Amino acid sequence: MARPQTRIAVVQIAFALMILGIIARAAQLQLFQGERWTQQAQRQRTERVVLPARRGALYDREGVPLAISQEFYHVGVAPNELADSRHAVRLLTRHLGVSRAALERDLRGRKRWIYYHGPYTASQVQPLRKTDGIHLTGDFQRFYPSQALARPIIGGLSPEDAAGAAGLELSLDSILKGQPGEAVLLKDRAGRRYDSPARLVREPVAGNDVVLTLDAELQEIAERGLDDALRDMNAEGGDVVFLDPTNGELLALASRQRGNAGIASVRASAFTDPFEPGSTAKLFTAAALLVHGRVSSRDAVFAEGGQWRMPITSSGRTRVITDVHKTTGNLTLSRTIQVSSNVAMAKFSSRLSPEEQYEMLRDFGFGTPTGAEFPSESRGRLARPDRWQPMYTRASMAMGYEFGVTPVQLAAAYGAIANDGLLLTPTLVREIRGPSGQVLYRHETEPVRRVV
Repeated sequence: MARPQTRIAVVQIAFALMILGIIARAAQLQLFQGERWTQQAQRQRTERVVLPARRGALYDREGVPLAISQEFYHVGVAPNELADSRHAVRLLTRHLGVSRAALERDLRGRKRWIYYHGPYTASQVQPLRKTDGIHLTGDFQRFYPSQALARPIIGGLSPEDAAGAAGLELSLDSILKGQPGEAVLLKDRAGRRYDSPARLVREPVAGNDVVLTLDAELQEIAERGLDDALRDMNAEGGDVVFLDPTNGELLALASRQRGNAGIASVRASAFTDPFEPGSTAKLFTAAALLVHGRVSSRDAVFAEGGQWRMPITSSGRTRVITDVHKTTGNLTLSRTIQVSSNVAMAKFSSRLSPEEQYEMLRDFGFGTPTGAEFPSESRGRLARPDRWQPMYTRASMAMGYEFGVTPVQLAAAYGAIANDGLLLTPTLVREIRGPSGQVLYRHETEPVRRVV
């Protein structure tokens, strides 16, 4: 039989090994795995909640809302937090319109969480705010009060992340979107959530509001007038642009197109779809002739009776140019513009070099984006003069062919003529206002260049 001293020694050694093991395990948990277990405990005790920020609104120049964000709520019920379940049932059935029988059945079934998506308005959930066990989750929904008015220009949001996906919602996304907040809610072992004075909170910051240059009343007039014109003319499509030539503000933009299947589609073709301007471009060749001093008020060319075989090569090859409104006799430059004579304008254009004609078109803003705040704006089509067939292309350009312009480019170019020859940058943004209403930006006229 072992002596008492031996037994005591064995017990002491066992205790020592146990203490060493506890110390080693504690060291492992604290020194090597401490951060991991701390994070796991934090996840079990807390819930991190993102607080959405209100997206800024879009208004017309008179304050008419075109795009606004309305707050709505989802409602969650934690049955184990309810101090008075009967009172909660009365509130929920009265203000949210939920089924009393279904709610009572869920409560008897001891569900840990009952969720009502809604969405519910602020007035609906107001009586529920101070009720223990009822949790409100706020969010925002984009709403377009004027519905289809100017929608190709206003654009829309992506359904996945509520970020701008098209139109001004896209190009102004960084200005309109706010900064989400964050809250850390504490919860116990049963999953009950409660607020703590020590919780971490970052309040959401609302986005900025933008006042556009558009006039809702003019926009409606433009859209209705365009629809009537397309129907009366059985046209494939069209655009209307209202622009103030003194400051470059775009007051209305309407666009309609007929798709391949004959179905009408709506997109912002005033910015995105170049077309050959035709006789509207004669004015720009006339401007080049005047700027370079190649014509006087009395100079005239023979109208050829409305049809002319223009020589285009030294070998005698010709091109037939005709006028819709046939005119006899000689035409001055002003008379050429008045009757829109292709023959006379082609003859006058021969006094310009391709470089002079090209530079004037570029100075009026063709072949480059206007700088308006619209995404994916087309630069149009304008080939460099080294790619021209000198005689042929020069006459085509003078008549408005072989290059493409957008309706906004054309409006801005005519605006330069109306504005004493000064080309301005078109704009859709009049003001940017912070969440508290302070003006952060106000549009000022942006000259591009003096053209003529």
